[in-house]
Amino acid sequence: MLHPIDFLALQAIRKSLNDLPGSNFFGSWDFTSDPCKFAGIYCSGDEVIALNLGDPRAGSPGLIGRLDPSIGKLSALAEFTVVPGRIIGALPESFSQLRNLRFLGVSRNFISGNIPAGLGKLRRLQTLDLSYNQLTGNIPWAIGTLPVLSNVILCHNRLSGSVPPFVSQKLTRLDLKHNVLSGSLLPMSLPSSLEYLSLSWNQLTGPVDHLLARLNRLNYLDISLNRFTGSIPGNLFRFPITNLQLQRNQFTGPVYPVGQVTIPIVDLSFNRFSGQISPLFSGVQILYMNNNRFTGQVPGIMVDRLLSANIHVLYLQHNFLTGIAINPAAEIPVRSSLCLQYNCMVLPVQTPCPLKAGKQKSRPTAQCGVWKKKG
Repeated sequence: MLHPIDFLALQAIRKSLNDLPGSNFFGSWDFTSDPCKFAGIYCSGDEVIALNLGDPRAGSPGLIGRLDPSIGKLSALAEFTVVPGRIIGALPESFSQLRNLRFLGVSRNFISGNIPAGLGKLRRLQTLDLSYNQLTGNIPWAIGTLPVLSNVILCHNRLSGSVPPFVSQKLTRLDLKHNVLSGSLLPMSLPSSLEYLSLSWNQLTGPVDHLLARLNRLNYLDISLNRFTGSIPGNLFRFPITNLQLQRNQFTGPVYPVGQVTIPIVDLSFNRFSGQISPLFSGVQILYMNNNRFTGQVPGIMVDRLLSANIHVLYLQHNFLTGIAINPAAEIPVRSSLCLQYNCMVLPVQTPCPLKAGKQKSRPTAQCGVWKKKG
């Protein structure tokens, strides 16, 4: 028999939630029978250890209502999830009582209010996924102190304030994109265990070179659409990254990779990078370096790899480049794209560019002269 406290908690949870039209998740929740046999409930002995609310099948309409504070009475609960739906209101503060909770997933609903600071008491928590809601306020600093966190997914909310330091050496995924986070990141604020880091679409500032130089296990990095400044460490390009998104920041200085770059997708566009383009980028398949302050010649090996269809996209428009060694009669492969317009050269080949590149083929000579003097 289920413990009376857990029984009463489940009744309260049921009263605060309903199936959306088309969902029949609560059809099995008949409290005249054993709740451990209800859909989404898993028990050990007389206690509930997992509560997965809603039909998990793809396309299920989900649930409507609120999360009742009595969830906090399920003292043995290790896993709590809710399928996407229309649940509103705040996350109950009583979640802080679930000292055995390892997995908390409440994404793609309409949860509002602050993230309860009491979640910082859940020392066994491994995954925290509150993504795609309407959460506001700061990310509680206490969450960053949780010792075994491995996944933190808080993207697509309205969270503000700074990013707390995370101490867990098991943290592999940190996704905070599409919020209004601000402030800078300290060099030691994220653990070197990270494999996936997305901070894009925020208002973060300051340098990240010392921080990034430590994160040598990254296989995905997107810090685009922020206000980061300073340089990019050369060793970053040697990490096992498959997708590198640094675009639309305020990064400056030259970009000198340490060794040949084999990252398939690299986007450095819309920054303030300067100096010459390194031939070590010739191993990249999709390369965006447009809208920067690069100067000098386009490396010949890049031209060779573009003509052999090894480079699929090479966007160099809106820089201060002075030349490219390419035969005007050369045929660009059908599945490759080259854009060179608005640089300090007469275009040797005419290639289709994105509409946003504008109609001007070359940069005004006066601008190029000024840039040469500055350089």
